[in-house]
Amino acid sequence: MRPDGRRDGNGAAGAGRAGVAGGARRAVFTPVDTRARVDAVVRRLGDAIELGLLADGEQLPGESELAGQLGVSTVTLREALMALRQQGFVTTRRGRGGGSFVTLPDAPAQERLQARLADWSTEELRDLGDHWAAVSGAAALLAAQRTQPGDLRQLSRTLDELAKAEDPAARSRLYGRFHVELAAAAQSARLTREQIALQTELGALLCLVLDDATYLESVADRHRSVISAVQDEDDERARMLAESCVRESVGRLIALRLAAPTDAPEPRPEEDTHGQEHRARGPRRGGV
Repeated sequence: MRPDGRRDGNGAAGAGRAGVAGGARRAVFTPVDTRARVDAVVRRLGDAIELGLLADGEQLPGESELAGQLGVSTVTLREALMALRQQGFVTTRRGRGGGSFVTLPDAPAQERLQARLADWSTEELRDLGDHWAAVSGAAALLAAQRTQPGDLRQLSRTLDELAKAEDPAARSRLYGRFHVELAAAAQSARLTREQIALQTELGALLCLVLDDATYLESVADRHRSVISAVQDEDDERARMLAESCVRESVGRLIALRLAAPTDAPEPRPEEDTHGQEHRARGPRRGGV
């Protein structure tokens, strides 16, 4: 261990070789919150499947083992697996070679995504974007301080897959996975879980902006710059670049939300693509 807290190139081999991918997966299989445990298990596993952290067709651990990893009873786990089956995330096979297997859900329909976006106000999108930028920025900064170059191989592989992905659904999953793996590179289980939750809340909507091939190239370039800054141990630059990636994407979602037609429009303050209000006079939103 070096004086600045980073691992040296030859020491602490076990932790170093575990890699980013292992860190992200380990965050999936940690005990869930004690409140509403069935819902927590459904969200944890469903989030991981949507992000591709658990692969299509992958067999989940046996019920006893998985329940122990998640810190829940087998009864709770069975209820959660039933809910996941109903949502199309898991299939169960009986007999020899049976068990619970991951099923990647179909890509969300464009109309459903548009309706989901319409459920968000620009203020809510901006607020969530601020939160996401803060989490990604902190993850990038810590990754630059804590990782070795070898720990970033999984991030680079995910970036390569993102640059080559053909459809928006695959692009949005890989975009989200990149930020989850960045948090895992920061060696923070809490930041990793927070990224997983954020991608579930917002990730599918990125399909609406990642269907643009030109923008996809820009995203890949930005993510490549993040990896470069982390490798160079330039923590502040890594933070700034990661935040910029997120703010640009959320800004595009806000622009789409502003352009969406509404059935009963109400007078609203003029807003830019970052959700900022511009009004010289008059009461603030929600004022009387």
